[in-house]
Amino acid sequence: MEKKLNLLNDYLFMKYMGEKGDEEQLTSFLNAVLQKTGKGNISSVTIVKNRAFSAEIAGGKSCVLDLRAVLDSGAKVNIEVQLRNRNNMDRRSLFYWSREFVRGIKSGQNYVDVPNVIAINIIDCEFMPEIDGIQTCFHLWEDSCKDKMLTDALEIHFVSMFKFRQLKEKDIENNPLHRWMAFFSKETDEATIKKIIQMDKAIKKAYGKISHVSFDEEELRIYEMRELAQMDYDINMTAARREGMEKGMRKGRQEGLEKGMRKGMQKGIRRGMQKGRQEALSEMLKLFKEGKSVEEISRLLNLPDENESIHI
Repeated sequence: MEKKLNLLNDYLFMKYMGEKGDEEQLTSFLNAVLQKTGKGNISSVTIVKNRAFSAEIAGGKSCVLDLRAVLDSGAKVNIEVQLRNRNNMDRRSLFYWSREFVRGIKSGQNYVDVPNVIAINIIDCEFMPEIDGIQTCFHLWEDSCKDKMLTDALEIHFVSMFKFRQLKEKDIENNPLHRWMAFFSKETDEATIKKIIQMDKAIKKAYGKISHVSFDEEELRIYEMRELAQMDYDINMTAARREGMEKGMRKGRQEGLEKGMRKGMQKGIRRGMQKGRQEALSEMLKLFKEGKSVEEISRLLNLPDENESIHI
């Protein structure tokens, strides 16, 4: 491979995993993922053909490329690569799962016959850090009876490159999922990549497809448009965060100034009232010592009558 490519660029991922003829490597990857739920014994898959993408379409920030396939059991699979943390992975994945599930319903069909859907998300951001392990899987369970599943129609996996990089020991010899993730990772050195390719014929086939893309001018252009679209998204998000922070700081300074002024005025009024009371008491005490009556003192100091209310 002449150029070091990002193997989790979603367009490139589709090129070596999601086209006719890629069944061997896709089956290998799915078995590696689904071994967690005891379903890693797939013998064949049918890849659902995706529409062709031009560089201009693939370069759109709203363009979503997901790989779709049907297992030999009839279950449907939807794979999405999501490398940015958009703080919506749970609902996003549920949306794509539900879209695929609804696609499986035909007019007049019994709901029992609607195919199960497995959603697999390859992510490269921090997600559910409280759960250990590079892979998490979710089903629909009863709240008070945790071993009672409502249905196996829903299965959602998250495979975390972020957590994989943090692993101190990576078992590429015995763990096929570790092998695939090491192959995907940009941090894996060339010597390890060569070792993995020699070890796993499905990965070797995927590597061959990637090499083809790196020498194809049009394919490489589409790949680069996807990379630029992601970079553009990152830049826009960074700019939006910076603008939000600046607005927040300006607003905070203004509110702080106004609060400080209000606090200062209130403090000044309290001090003034306190000083006024002290001066009035001193004057009252002086007049009282001079033998003035309470009524005279009230009249002289213009104090309010006891039946009058004071409004502040």
